[in-house]
Amino acid sequence: MNFWEKITGSDMTKEMKAFEARARKLPADYQEAWEKIKTNLWSYSDFTGRNLMPILDGVLGLLEETAADGQSIQEVLGDDMSGFCLALVGEEGAKSFRDKWRQQLNNNVAKKLGK
Repeated sequence: MNFWEKITGSDMTKEMKAFEARARKLPADYQEAWEKIKTNLWSYSDFTGRNLMPILDGVLGLLEETAADGQSIQEVLGDDMSGFCLALVGEEGAKSFRDKWRQQLNNNVAKKLGK
Protein backbone atom coordinates (compact mmCIF):
# COMPACT_ATOMS: atom_id res chain seq x y z
CA MET A 1 0.00 0.00 0.00
CA ASN A 2 1.50 3.31 -1.00
CA PHE A 3 0.99 6.68 0.65
CA TRP A 4 -1.67 7.87 -1.81
CA GLU A 5 -3.79 4.75 -1.36
CA LYS A 6 -3.57 5.08 2.41
CA ILE A 7 -4.58 8.75 2.35
CA THR A 8 -7.50 8.32 -0.06
CA GLY A 9 -8.65 4.95 1.28
CA SER A 10 -8.66 3.41 -2.19
CA ASP A 11 -6.92 0.31 -0.83
CA MET A 12 -9.85 -0.27 1.53
CA THR A 13 -12.34 0.32 -1.28
CA LYS A 14 -10.64 -2.36 -3.37
CA GLU A 15 -10.60 -4.73 -0.42
CA MET A 16 -14.30 -4.15 0.36
CA LYS A 17 -15.24 -4.72 -3.29
CA ALA A 18 -13.34 -8.01 -3.17
CA PHE A 19 -15.19 -8.95 0.05
CA GLU A 20 -18.54 -8.12 -1.54
CA ALA A 21 -17.72 -10.20 -4.62
CA ARG A 22 -16.91 -13.15 -2.36
CA ALA A 23 -20.07 -12.58 -0.30
CA ARG A 24 -22.29 -12.61 -3.42
CA LYS A 25 -21.27 -16.24 -3.98
CA LEU A 26 -22.72 -17.26 -0.60
CA PRO A 27 -26.26 -18.58 -0.07
CA ALA A 28 -28.95 -15.96 0.64
CA ASP A 29 -29.12 -16.52 4.40
CA TYR A 30 -25.33 -16.21 4.63
CA GLN A 31 -25.43 -12.97 2.63
CA GLU A 32 -28.02 -11.58 5.04
CA ALA A 33 -25.84 -12.56 8.01
CA TRP A 34 -22.82 -10.94 6.31
CA GLU A 35 -24.71 -7.65 6.03
CA LYS A 36 -25.73 -7.80 9.70
CA ILE A 37 -22.18 -8.58 10.78
CA LYS A 38 -20.80 -5.64 8.80
CA THR A 39 -23.41 -3.33 10.30
CA ASN A 40 -22.63 -4.45 13.84
CA LEU A 41 -18.85 -4.33 13.42
CA TRP A 42 -18.51 -0.84 11.94
CA SER A 43 -19.34 0.79 15.27
CA TYR A 44 -16.11 -0.74 16.66
CA SER A 45 -13.86 0.63 13.95
CA ASP A 46 -11.17 3.19 14.42
CA PHE A 47 -11.33 6.45 12.50
CA THR A 48 -10.36 4.84 9.18
CA GLY A 49 -11.87 1.38 9.61
CA ARG A 50 -8.57 -0.33 8.76
CA ASN A 51 -8.63 -2.26 12.03
CA LEU A 52 -11.71 -4.17 10.83
CA MET A 53 -10.31 -5.40 7.52
CA PRO A 54 -8.59 -8.51 8.97
CA ILE A 55 -11.66 -9.27 11.09
CA LEU A 56 -14.01 -8.98 8.11
CA ASP A 57 -11.71 -11.17 6.04
CA GLY A 58 -11.73 -13.82 8.76
CA VAL A 59 -15.50 -13.72 9.15
CA LEU A 60 -16.03 -14.02 5.42
CA GLY A 61 -13.64 -16.97 5.33
CA LEU A 62 -15.62 -18.62 8.13
CA LEU A 63 -18.88 -18.06 6.27
CA GLU A 64 -17.42 -19.47 3.05
CA GLU A 65 -16.11 -22.60 4.76
CA THR A 66 -19.30 -23.31 6.68
CA ALA A 67 -21.46 -22.71 3.61
CA ALA A 68 -19.30 -25.19 1.70
CA ASP A 69 -19.80 -27.70 4.53
CA GLY A 70 -23.57 -27.26 4.27
CA GLN A 71 -24.11 -25.93 7.79
CA SER A 72 -26.99 -23.59 8.48
CA ILE A 73 -26.24 -20.02 9.49
CA GLN A 74 -27.92 -20.63 12.87
CA GLU A 75 -25.46 -23.45 13.60
CA VAL A 76 -22.54 -21.20 12.77
CA LEU A 77 -23.48 -17.89 14.40
CA GLY A 78 -26.28 -18.73 16.79
CA ASP A 79 -29.12 -16.37 17.61
CA ASP A 80 -27.10 -13.54 19.17
CA MET A 81 -25.55 -11.60 16.29
CA SER A 82 -24.39 -8.69 18.45
CA GLY A 83 -22.79 -11.12 20.91
CA PHE A 84 -20.96 -12.80 18.04
CA CYS A 85 -19.67 -9.43 16.83
CA LEU A 86 -18.58 -8.44 20.34
CA ALA A 87 -16.65 -11.68 20.58
CA LEU A 88 -14.92 -10.79 17.31
CA VAL A 89 -13.78 -7.34 18.40
CA GLY A 90 -12.92 -8.20 21.97
CA GLU A 91 -14.48 -8.59 25.34
CA GLU A 92 -17.95 -7.55 26.41
CA GLY A 93 -18.17 -3.80 26.66
CA ALA A 94 -15.55 -3.10 24.02
CA LYS A 95 -15.43 0.61 23.33
CA SER A 96 -16.59 1.97 20.02
CA PHE A 97 -15.16 5.10 18.44
CA ARG A 98 -18.10 7.05 19.86
CA ASP A 99 -17.23 5.91 23.38
CA LYS A 100 -13.58 6.85 22.89
CA TRP A 101 -14.45 10.29 21.54
CA ARG A 102 -16.97 10.85 24.34
CA GLN A 103 -14.31 9.99 26.94
CA GLN A 104 -11.80 12.29 25.25
CA LEU A 105 -14.31 15.14 25.20
CA ASN A 106 -15.14 14.58 28.87
CA ASN A 107 -11.44 14.63 29.76
CA ASN A 108 -10.88 17.86 27.81
CA VAL A 109 -13.86 19.56 29.45
CA ALA A 110 -12.68 18.45 32.90
CA LYS A 111 -9.22 19.91 32.19
CA LYS A 112 -10.73 23.23 31.10
CA LEU A 113 -12.89 23.37 34.21
CA GLY A 114 -9.86 22.63 36.38
CA LYS A 115 -11.10 19.38 37.83
